[in-house]
Amino acid sequence: MNFFKNLFRKKKPVSATLPSNAATAPLSEAQVWDLANGERPGKYTHLIAGSALDQGQRRENNEDSLLCFNGTLGGANASLPLGMYVIADGMGGHRNGEIASETAVRSLGNYLIQRLYKPLFGPDPQPAEESLREMMEDAVNEAHRAVRRAAPGGGCTLTAALVVGNQLIIAHMGDSRAYLVHRDGRMEQLTKDHTLVRRLQEMGQLSDEEAAEHPQKSMLYRAMGQGDIVQADFYTGTLSPNAFLLVCSDGLWGFVEEDDIQTIVNATASPYLACMHLVEAANAAGGPDNISVVLARLVH
Repeated sequence: MNFFKNLFRKKKPVSATLPSNAATAPLSEAQVWDLANGERPGKYTHLIAGSALDQGQRRENNEDSLLCFNGTLGGANASLPLGMYVIADGMGGHRNGEIASETAVRSLGNYLIQRLYKPLFGPDPQPAEESLREMMEDAVNEAHRAVRRAAPGGGCTLTAALVVGNQLIIAHMGDSRAYLVHRDGRMEQLTKDHTLVRRLQEMGQLSDEEAAEHPQKSMLYRAMGQGDIVQADFYTGTLSPNAFLLVCSDGLWGFVEEDDIQTIVNATASPYLACMHLVEAANAAGGPDNISVVLARLVH
């Protein structure tokens, strides 16, 4: 508790006078790159993040929804980066797909805000009593119930990442994905697709080539709003400053090769611009599906 109270300790104001010829201008791409990647002394860490959402080239509506929320609680002694990144993709062929995905994102975000963020910013800030894993499990259950109420018969994927400090917790249902994109070019997939074809691959009944051409490759066996019991996967780990966290729908990973994704991510200083370039790459590949992407990284 002392850590959080120290963050709010009052300090003497510092005054500064700008020279009369001072001018401001947007940072160039090179300057952003230097700031994002340069080594600087100090104990303060923050998150930088970007997102993009696009209908694609062939869909008449957008069934993807996303949430990209991050900040830093900083004070005299330390800083605490806070990030929440969620993507939901409405299930094609099911009614109320758009409502299902937006409801899932809003409900999960609202639950986590209430349980995690509000205690930090109240008059007597203190850590939440439950673990991040327990909090995320409860949030997924709440979102599942909300989807069943708001979109009967509908459903959606859900991939949600919560970052507190350098702690990372991911909840996942469906075939949206979360990756770590490392600075050395490696892409580490953190989630497992809940598709029938993927299950057949795991059982050795389909090859990678057969799976890629299978007519039911997008059929899900787990989804938000479907069934009475939530069967989500959870991943816990750490987020290193040497890796980007990437959350995306199948409108990106299904049509852009992993080598191209990591090249775009590591070649672009701004997470927002990288997200825009990823959407452009998916559309250049035909854009047959909605495209949603969130990219975040810890910076010292």
